[in-house]
Amino acid sequence: MNEYLRGEYMGIHSYEHYIKNAQDSNIKAALQQIQQDHKQHAAKIAERIQNLGGKADEDNGFMGSVSEAMMNLKGFPDETKEILKGAIKGQQMGIQTTEKIVRGDLDPESQQIVENNLSEDRAHIEQLNNLLQ
Repeated sequence: MNEYLRGEYMGIHSYEHYIKNAQDSNIKAALQQIQQDHKQHAAKIAERIQNLGGKADEDNGFMGSVSEAMMNLKGFPDETKEILKGAIKGQQMGIQTTEKIVRGDLDPESQQIVENNLSEDRAHIEQLNNLLQ
């Protein structure tokens, strides 16, 4: 679960860059809402980890920091179309990674939380694709 939580933190940080670079106020608002959803996902997962007797990670971890540093070096897009494409790609990667991490490895309550989060993530992709058109 902590590995999944670290992925949520990476998403939150990525959206911070997209929001910073977004010029269109409607796009910025949509990105801020999606970022808020990821913050809520992280809070739910952290709470679940604690309820199971574990210690929830508080950041994206070493590998997440390395990945984030690489993204910073590469640079984040500043054009609306590229921002949306980057956010869509990030959401897709997050869903794929989450599905691999948690496959068959969770208790029913944790599984339900993750499935609800993934459902919202899929809705985010649809929302971002609609904004791209």
